[in-house]
Amino acid sequence: MKILIVDDEALARERLHDLVIELYPDTITIEAINGLDALDKISEHSPEIILLDIRMPGMDGLELANHLLQLESPPAIVFTTAYQDHTLSAFDANAVDYLLKPIRKERLKIAIDRAAIVSQSKLALLNSRGGETSARTHLSAMIQGNIRLIAVENIYCLKAEQKYVTAIWPGGEILIDEPLVTLEAEFSDHFIRIHRNALVAINHIEALRKTSEGQHVIKLTDMPNELSVSRRHFSDVKKIIKQH
Repeated sequence: MKILIVDDEALARERLHDLVIELYPDTITIEAINGLDALDKISEHSPEIILLDIRMPGMDGLELANHLLQLESPPAIVFTTAYQDHTLSAFDANAVDYLLKPIRKERLKIAIDRAAIVSQSKLALLNSRGGETSARTHLSAMIQGNIRLIAVENIYCLKAEQKYVTAIWPGGEILIDEPLVTLEAEFSDHFIRIHRNALVAINHIEALRKTSEGQHVIKLTDMPNELSVSRRHFSDVKKIIKQH
């Protein structure tokens, strides 16, 4: 059995490691310091179980758990936290169990045993993040069986094409399997709708102008092609530009 321990505090990782080895001497443990580091370790080691802290810098445990739901066989997740205020969100993220720090050995054994018998291929994929979770810092997509992350702050625009959304960023383009309307609601502080099929990053807007044909277009930083602004959304776009 492989168990990934994810916590930004070294002492917490060490304590969990010692407890796990005491309970299951033959277990292989891997450690990660945050959600982004954990994704790399998951791709490299394919652990069956993750002991996952919730409050961490960079990418917290709840965001990581929701990204992992894209995997065909996600690891079984046991959240470990010093706070009780994320219980509902943890189980919305398909957690097998939820442990409060300081973690007792007997309680950890119950959680790991429970996680070990969970059929990973039958973990239900959620259609909603649910709960009182913070906005994600990254969007994710499956590329050749691996999760690829794009920082929200680096995305120039999101364009809906059929059932997918294309995220355009400095590294190119990537397909996101999420509805544009859902992304608009979650990231309303980052993006504004300029057309029925497009959102643009407010901080990347360079100029708004009117063409000789009377069409309003937006120029985004480092993007050669201008994007059309519909008459329906023009006033909102103009207002947000004035505010920034």
